[in-house]
Amino acid sequence: MSHWYVYRSLSVRLGNPTPDLKKTISNKTEIPLHKIKQAQIAKKSLDARKRRQPCWLYQIEFLCDEPLTLPLPKGTASIPHSVTDSIKPSSLVLKTGKIKKRAIVIGSGPAGLFAALALGEAGIPTTLIERGKPVETRMKDIGILRGRGILDTESNVCFGEGGAGTYTDGKLYTRVKHSFLQWIMTKLVEFGGPEEILTDAHPHLGTDKLVRIIKHIRARLLELGVDVLFHTRVDDLVVKDGRVVGLITNTGEQLEADYLVLGIGHSARETLEFLSKIGLKMSFKNFAVGVRVEHPQALINQAQYGPFADHPELGAAEYRLSHQVPDPILGKRGVYSFCMCPGGFIVPTPTEPQKMAINGMSNANRSTPFANSGIVVQVTDEDLLRNGYNNHPLMGLSFQQDLESSAFQATDSPYAAPAMRMTDFLSGNEPKSLAPTHFKPKAEPFPLSQVLPEWIHQPLREGLQVFGRKIRGYDSSESNVFGIESRTSSPVRIDRGENMQSVNMAGLYPVGEGAGYAGGIVSAALDGLKAAEAIINENRG
Repeated sequence: MSHWYVYRSLSVRLGNPTPDLKKTISNKTEIPLHKIKQAQIAKKSLDARKRRQPCWLYQIEFLCDEPLTLPLPKGTASIPHSVTDSIKPSSLVLKTGKIKKRAIVIGSGPAGLFAALALGEAGIPTTLIERGKPVETRMKDIGILRGRGILDTESNVCFGEGGAGTYTDGKLYTRVKHSFLQWIMTKLVEFGGPEEILTDAHPHLGTDKLVRIIKHIRARLLELGVDVLFHTRVDDLVVKDGRVVGLITNTGEQLEADYLVLGIGHSARETLEFLSKIGLKMSFKNFAVGVRVEHPQALINQAQYGPFADHPELGAAEYRLSHQVPDPILGKRGVYSFCMCPGGFIVPTPTEPQKMAINGMSNANRSTPFANSGIVVQVTDEDLLRNGYNNHPLMGLSFQQDLESSAFQATDSPYAAPAMRMTDFLSGNEPKSLAPTHFKPKAEPFPLSQVLPEWIHQPLREGLQVFGRKIRGYDSSESNVFGIESRTSSPVRIDRGENMQSVNMAGLYPVGEGAGYAGGIVSAALDGLKAAEAIINENRG
């Protein structure tokens, strides 16, 4: 029987080749070389805390035919299996022949795609419906919005195959621990992702790679017999005796199903509104809003890497920032960076007429001369109640819409972004010019204090001032601040039980970001798999 172990951690300076792993493990642990049958990199990360001497940190998995004697060598731990072991979780496997019960998956974001994939591979007849267009057609509509300021409300950065996560940096990092994560990552590699995502401590794909991966997932779904319907929006649910048994689409067609997986994403506002009207149990969820800041990528590289900023092994530098602002009501209010996109660009993300929102994205090579990140402020139900919003599960959605209306009205051109230099934002000066930017369709100087309420604007200013002390040049005139980052996450949570079903509508499985249970590509995919697992288990009898 084979025995896997992991050695943490091996440090390798920039510019040095990866050493012979078996020999290195033998030297570090004093395990005889002949006992180490295999060695491989399990995780790779960059340690740039000491900018004068950045280095790569490796976790090395190695295989021995015989168990090591206890106690294990220093820095070594036993593990049950290899990181490259891609065995499918048994709970997603169903071997009972043809299943008669049908499932409908609503939404083709990460939650919906992976739920449909697992259900299809298990042999459960499944239909995947998506209100938007296929990913390749959707890209044209996004190009028209960026180039001409014309919005398609059903095909944009948020709606369409792949969901909103397609047009981000494609980060795959998550703090969630679950046995499904390994299967998700190996599937992404199977569908065209680079193998490095299996070992990178902070893996990312980029929009260009995500587009190709999503097309390959669609092809696999069709091979499995999954019906994939585009331009199909759910406008009502069919409920009998407290159980959802189907839905009605925007064309008036009624589709019947025994299970409905609801993966609508965080921007399907009219869907959340009708679900609330028909009595689906949901509640307010804390979220965050703010701005998106843009810097020259060279400035961030220099601040993070120092004299190694131009080293060929280092790509575009990232950052993660947070600060707690004293608050008379909450005690402390969080201000933090969100969806940081190295070597990327800012994109318009509205989904409704006369409302403006933005987000950031990067391609795989992160090669543009700009870095951008959301800088957002915590929003609670107490905040909204104090500011005149009715106590309702959807009051956060109303607040988002009000902010986006203000942002749209702040500019002369349709779907332009109100913006200021960072120095003007911090000093309160009237903006007259902007630092160089690639934002499309257009950025127009406008005082963001007239878009953001004071209880958001003031913590943002304090947070950015603190971040300027953490990253040299962060608060300089070379950077711009854009409005408005309003869609960090869903402001609503659809209540569900441990069986993954709605607490008051059996057969409905709310999943992903839109349902309030995920915060990124991988966590959303994981949540969709949990719903698929629950449905598969029910069909085991």
